[in-house]
Amino acid sequence: METKTKIQRTNSNALFEKAKTYFPGGVNSPVRAFKSVEGSPIFMKKGDGCFVWDEDGNKFIDFCCSWGPLILGHNHPAVYTKIVAALQNGASFGAPTVLENELAELILSRNPFIDKIRFVSSGTEAVMSALRLARGYTNRKKVLKFEGCYHGHVDSMLVKAGSGLVTFGTSSSAGVPEEYANETLVLPLNDIEALRACFAENAKDLACAIIEPIPANNGLLLQDKAFLLELRNLCSEYGALLFFDEVISGFRVGFNGAAAYFGITPDIVTYGKIIGGGLPVGAYGAKTEIMACVSPDGPVYQAGTLSGNPVAMAAGIAQLTECAKDGFYEDQEDRTGYFVNLVNAHASSKGYDFEMITIGSIFWLSFAGKKRIQRADQIDGDMSQFSDLFSALLDRGVYLGPSGYEVGFISKAHTKEHLKIAANAFCESLDLVFAD
Repeated sequence: METKTKIQRTNSNALFEKAKTYFPGGVNSPVRAFKSVEGSPIFMKKGDGCFVWDEDGNKFIDFCCSWGPLILGHNHPAVYTKIVAALQNGASFGAPTVLENELAELILSRNPFIDKIRFVSSGTEAVMSALRLARGYTNRKKVLKFEGCYHGHVDSMLVKAGSGLVTFGTSSSAGVPEEYANETLVLPLNDIEALRACFAENAKDLACAIIEPIPANNGLLLQDKAFLLELRNLCSEYGALLFFDEVISGFRVGFNGAAAYFGITPDIVTYGKIIGGGLPVGAYGAKTEIMACVSPDGPVYQAGTLSGNPVAMAAGIAQLTECAKDGFYEDQEDRTGYFVNLVNAHASSKGYDFEMITIGSIFWLSFAGKKRIQRADQIDGDMSQFSDLFSALLDRGVYLGPSGYEVGFISKAHTKEHLKIAANAFCESLDLVFAD
């Protein structure tokens, strides 16, 4: 086994010490703190294509991709050009611009599941607004969610939520009033009998059932289609809305996300990440009848100064135009499969309890061998092997999100040549991790 020199973190370490005097834990989002992996956070300086460089000059093949938005890679020419052109006309107006119309047309003209859309500034804001809409439309209070699905840091959704919480050893957040939590029903994923019982017991109170149809924030918990279909059927039977949170899966597994992938029609959908082209954008949408409840047409209030920000809209237009091209998603899946198969073949040949799980251009590192993981409670909480793998990969020029519960992403910029180099780094690193 070739010995690699530990990467230098001198500048990142100094920056982190200073950051701790400014921010809680030295970061502006918890998982960035590197609490579950070795060392201090790496401060990034620039990105281009599938690469990022840190403040110490280290270069990495990037599979975090800003936690998913950068499906074209860093600094894509079309996105960059569109952002600059929009910025030259002004950064923000707090008034409508034609760019909002253009991005909405690009999405809605290709999406059979929603008639109207409302842009916001984040996935969390989209979920918060859509939950209010579901309650306002149905005039019911309770919401059903599923253990391990993450729907942003909305109070009522921080009950048995996703990776950010479990990375720090908790399932819920302090500061959430008990009254909020009491209106949130939580079930395990992929349990049809529990699902049926819950609907029967709460028939008159359930406003919606919210789910990541491809749960990808607490591992990659691929669900049986039969479970999702039963959820759709029960929502229809009991008058609850089916709410697909596609902040991660939307425009990632296909232009119309998991709804099209599984052929299941939701009542409300939220999007984020990819639609911003790297800038902060979220959105929620539904059929006309439901969206008619949103202010100013209806009584459900929601507003935002930077909603539909022209620079963010421009970035989204540029990115989704590329995503809408023929063969885009087929090519993404092909290259992802190439990469995953190289690593899995090596792990299998060595008998390692490791497998990359994948769908579309998403992958997750499972240390459970061939055991299929479909629920959050099936994941071994011991992330020491991931921590060791993460460190070994850094030393070999590969960057992942710093948590074993998080998924990785392939971008258009990851060529097969890049992916072969990264796969070799994975194979070397796995040999090191499983050497004992």
